[in-house]
Amino acid sequence: MQVTETLSEGLKRELSFVVPASELASRLDKRLAEMKDKVRINGFRPGKVPAAHLKRLVGKSEMAQIIDTVIGDAIRTTVEERKERPALNPEVKLADTVDGEKLVEGQADLAFSASYELLPTFELKDISGVELERPVAEVSDAEVQEQLDRIAEGNRPFNAKDEGAKAENGDRVTIDFVGRIDGEAFEGGSAEGVDLVLGSGQFIPGFEEQLVGAKAGDEVTVKVTFPAEYPAAHLAGKAAEFAVTVKGVAAPGELALDDEWAKKLGMESLDKVKDAIRDQIRSGYEAATRAKVKRALLDKLDEAYDFALPTKLVDSEFETIWKQATEEMERAGRTFADEETTEEAARADYLKIAARRVRLGLVLSEVGEKNSVQVTDEEVSRALVERARQFPGQEKQVFDYYRSNPMALATLRAPLFEEKVVDFLLGQAKVTDKVVTKEELMKDPEEA
Repeated sequence: MQVTETLSEGLKRELSFVVPASELASRLDKRLAEMKDKVRINGFRPGKVPAAHLKRLVGKSEMAQIIDTVIGDAIRTTVEERKERPALNPEVKLADTVDGEKLVEGQADLAFSASYELLPTFELKDISGVELERPVAEVSDAEVQEQLDRIAEGNRPFNAKDEGAKAENGDRVTIDFVGRIDGEAFEGGSAEGVDLVLGSGQFIPGFEEQLVGAKAGDEVTVKVTFPAEYPAAHLAGKAAEFAVTVKGVAAPGELALDDEWAKKLGMESLDKVKDAIRDQIRSGYEAATRAKVKRALLDKLDEAYDFALPTKLVDSEFETIWKQATEEMERAGRTFADEETTEEAARADYLKIAARRVRLGLVLSEVGEKNSVQVTDEEVSRALVERARQFPGQEKQVFDYYRSNPMALATLRAPLFEEKVVDFLLGQAKVTDKVVTKEELMKDPEEA
């Protein structure tokens, strides 16, 4: 086999391969000899099929398989000998001079090229001097009480009012309604038996107010305008009329927040309910803290590293980001003009994001490899269990899919590996806690 490097430019490489027809023919003869003793063909005793006859029957199909194997083995062996790390699988192209028919007949040399990009090499930076602030927020008693009150309101008993009694703010009305825009009913605008607490702000602004004073049996026409920022783009900013039938009116009953109330929720006591609420809020804060300090770390890494990237990796990442962004815009019925940008500018921005993701991914991978960061099978199994729980009733199918698909299983392992590498790096950097308010902790970094 003859191998020639035809391109070495930056991270790009291209190799030209020529495998003599004699080598291919030798492989085919060996394979046919192995098959001869096993194959069964009508008219011939086992092991007595003439090689020439067998070659006429399966020679071309077997040669096609041999060619695939030779190409794969040749590329893999050559890349290993060159001590190179391709970023993606090499692209293979048969030489224009190759006659496909003669090739599978074993009468022509196999000539092909393999083009690929290398993973970049770079020196890892010492981050022991990097200073990071980890924003933390304490859970206040007021927040716990606010959440407790919200839960209580959601479980407040209501008692039917006397016949003819009018609905007031705080009352619960049971309604049927049909919404129309320009006289036409619209999708999602109709429902029956809906419970609505007046003044709760559950419905479109202006809707609940128009039901104050209504009685059971009343039919009310509610006129509202959907907010301009309403999530459903086909309704945003449009005027609508709802034909509402009031089926019942109920007044809020007394609610005592005590141990007995807690037991109705399945908790031992009111203090246990408060503890559970506090833990839930704290868990949310810890997740936000983790996200903020991780982003700060990645920003520092992004500033510290600048090296050439494999264009195909960046392009692949960009396509993923772009598809997600444009699909979200389409679902929301928005345009680039609505986002105060243009498609060209948006593409440029997302390309920068793609490059950042690829660069940081390579850095984190290198850090993990050089420092022997490992994800255990047990950790992957736990992640798989959590994934399966997201599909109630289909757990077995989920388990079977991931266990039979190494690439899919890798998508569970990758984020675990990333988080472990982040933990390792945070352990190397100088991280100090900074107490912040809930609002500061939860603020979108882009708003800052």
